[in-house]
Amino acid sequence: MENLKIRAIIYALLAAVFYAMNVPMSKLLLKFVEPTMMAAFLYLGAGVGIGGISIMSKKEKEDQLTKEELPFVIGMIVLDIAAPVFLMLGLDYGTSSNASLLGNFEIVATTIIAFILFSEKVTGRLWAAIGLISLSSALLSFEGSLSLKFSYGSLLVLLATVCWGLENNCTRSIASKSTYEIVTLKGIFSGLGALGIALIKHESFPQVRYILPALILGFVAYGLSIFLYIRAQNVLGAAKTSAYYAVAPFVGALLSFIILHEKLTGMYAIAFLIMAAGASLVVVDTLIRQHAHVHMHTFTHTHDGVTHTHTVTHSHEHNHYVTDGVHGHHHTREELENLSKAEHDHRQDKRTNS
Repeated sequence: MENLKIRAIIYALLAAVFYAMNVPMSKLLLKFVEPTMMAAFLYLGAGVGIGGISIMSKKEKEDQLTKEELPFVIGMIVLDIAAPVFLMLGLDYGTSSNASLLGNFEIVATTIIAFILFSEKVTGRLWAAIGLISLSSALLSFEGSLSLKFSYGSLLVLLATVCWGLENNCTRSIASKSTYEIVTLKGIFSGLGALGIALIKHESFPQVRYILPALILGFVAYGLSIFLYIRAQNVLGAAKTSAYYAVAPFVGALLSFIILHEKLTGMYAIAFLIMAAGASLVVVDTLIRQHAHVHMHTFTHTHDGVTHTHTVTHSHEHNHYVTDGVHGHHHTREELENLSKAEHDHRQDKRTNS
């Protein structure tokens, strides 16, 4: 079991590293591939790659998407066309290191949209994190320390994160369905949509020698990253996996300095520290929400004038979920058996008392 957890942690960190590769490597390829074309090939690489894995692998049977989920699927695809296009355009204008850190604004967008549309509870820690990440994003968006003019590149990257925040909330509505199907549809149709926009804009088709690297980068940074994330989530749970995945923007910034030799300015250093503090609060909030609770289920009955009480106590990792306003949590088989036995004893005592 311990080896399984260690493997899952490695999967989660690899997923973060693979996604972090997207920004600096895309920045390199953008010298030879136009922005919308680049976005198209990234998603096509993810869709074709994960579709191939789906065909070759022996996977557990999963629920397929239905007509009722079509609006969410369309919303997901449309937003996934827009987001990488904005990101590639932002990278074309600005620096890779800035864009990597600004990726954390997706947390802000996702949380606020979930709060407004789904009335999700936002803790004080998370509001503080949103404030710090927003402040850092504003600092990163200025063209210079003495300028009040915002960088077009940073604004485009922020637009991309807002699109992904909306997309996250669309995807949450179909998350229980086949992950392979979701990622494959997302990749292929978002890629084709971006390709159509690129052709309408009269962007030139890239040379063949640059298409394959773009497809491979899309498969690794989008497709394989999601695949490993899901594998980790199956063992660690959503909360802990998200916490490990939070390192992605910082890895991306580090890779930008190593690969692209981008300079570290004073403003960037301040924004980096503020962003790190905000991201740390998100991790702490995520992990605190997943904690051990002790639950006591008490069954009381009266027999011969004397009150008897049966109490069953159990603890569990609190992987909570909310469905239509109803809060729940998962019990282990042993816990359920104990609860069932207590309820059975309670009914038997009631019959005897009657």
